[in-house]
Amino acid sequence: MAEKHFVVQGATCQCNFSVEPKIDKLKVKTQSKHYANDKDSSDKLIATDKDIGQTLEKNTFGKCKKQPNGSGDFLPCKAVITKWSGVYEKVTLSNQGKVLLEDSKATCPMGGPDCIVIKNHGQVAEVSEKNVKNTEPETNAQIFPGIDLSNLDNNTNYLNIPNT
Repeated sequence: MAEKHFVVQGATCQCNFSVEPKIDKLKVKTQSKHYANDKDSSDKLIATDKDIGQTLEKNTFGKCKKQPNGSGDFLPCKAVITKWSGVYEKVTLSNQGKVLLEDSKATCPMGGPDCIVIKNHGQVAEVSEKNVKNTEPETNAQIFPGIDLSNLDNNTNYLNIPNT
């Protein structure tokens, strides 16, 4: 998989045929069991190739270059995803879907194959106490200057980092 991230709910997408480069957020509607980068399992559902149809927050990317209105302007985009390509074939989730990767692309009936791209996969790094404990003291000193982390074993939560 060479450094590619799984796509999660909240990932941003963009259509190549949007007049103004607008983005919309992906909503996972086909499964509610599998999460990534989400210690509380509450926000970051993993997206799959089964997330098709109107699966974006606003279901629009603004005006569509593929839909001229005849007066020099363009009609509004009505984003509908009919298919995903570039999925991770080695994992199948409980909804029988293959996991989307950050370089997966979507097909729209107006724009055609692979016209919708993922701009951001939606994952955000979260630091836990375990991460800090497993890091060299010199590195922690550079990341958290001025904070003494030598007492982490005494259950002192200097950084308000969630326990794992």
